[in-house]
Amino acid sequence: MDSALNQITEDTEAARTIPGNEAGFSILETAIALVLMSIVGLGAASLFFYAVRYTVSAGDRDLAMAVGQQKIEQLRNVAFTDASLNATAGVTTTITRAGRNYSVLTTITDSNVVNGAATDKLITIRVTPINESSAWARNIATVFGSVTVVSQRTSLTLGPNVQY
Repeated sequence: MDSALNQITEDTEAARTIPGNEAGFSILETAIALVLMSIVGLGAASLFFYAVRYTVSAGDRDLAMAVGQQKIEQLRNVAFTDASLNATAGVTTTITRAGRNYSVLTTITDSNVVNGAATDKLITIRVTPINESSAWARNIATVFGSVTVVSQRTSLTLGPNVQY
């Protein structure tokens, strides 16, 4: 039994000393592994880039909503007969918040005219982020585009069907 064990040990040691029978990775295997790892790494890096880009867009949209709500509140706090509530086809202004520029389109439409005076006003505020690097952020049809806030104001006058 000892002789069989000695024979196995000698055969193992002989196999270790034969050139070309060495264990480990060749340079070709290492190069292929590096190429595969770089492809996966570049894929992950591009995903990170897109995540940052869309997060910035979501921040722009969030601030655009705040700008629109602030503009609506300003128009809701003035008297119904104030000159700032005159009917307009659309007035565009540029507002800067948190270092970002926004285009604000204000449209006021008179409706329900009684005795020559409007009793209802439909106020529409469209806020669009102005971002030179991404044209898709200005596209109204996309999820990441403009924000539109709508409000309706009514006067305190009585309508024609009121009886005393």
